Amino acid sequence: MKYLGSSLIGQAAKAGAVVAALMLSTSAGHAQSRPFAGFDGAWSGTGTVSLSDGSTERLRCRAVYQIDNTGLLLKQTLRCASDSYKFDLASDVTSHGDHITGNWSETNRNISGSLLGTAGSGKIDVTVESSAFTASLTLRTSGNKQTVQISSKGDIRGVSITMVKG
Repeated sequence: MKYLGSSLIGQAAKAGAVVAALMLSTSAGHAQSRPFAGFDGAWSGTGTVSLSDGSTERLRCRAVYQIDNTGLLLKQTLRCASDSYKFDLASDVTSHGDHITGNWSETNRNISGSLLGTAGSGKIDVTVESSAFTASLTLRTSGNKQTVQISSKGDIRGVSITMVKG
């Protein structure tokens, strides 16, 4: 009787381990196949921009993220303005596993370029480049809150934005 009980417990433990492994692999595959999950929709908020002359200004910002049905393509617009400064950033991004590539443009300065980075688990980290501009951009989303951080060596030294969805 003791042998039968321990054999059943052992089989149940093995079955439980197999089910747990399948669930983890499914969850990891789903997270990896949808690196932009949580970003879709309209966002708005405030932040600051730090300029190369040392000045800092308050910003009002709006962002819209559109994700295609596959979850692998993202279109983003980010519009921010202060009393004397504004930028209008648009990007098209494609996921390749946890790596992403794409193109971006800023219409007020008529510049555009490429981006390269990573995405997943509510975070996007990219380097954006053009012939005259390089910056790092980090977006973090948790629930209905999003933070955007941009840093560069150009006219814009840094941008820090907090937005909410809706």
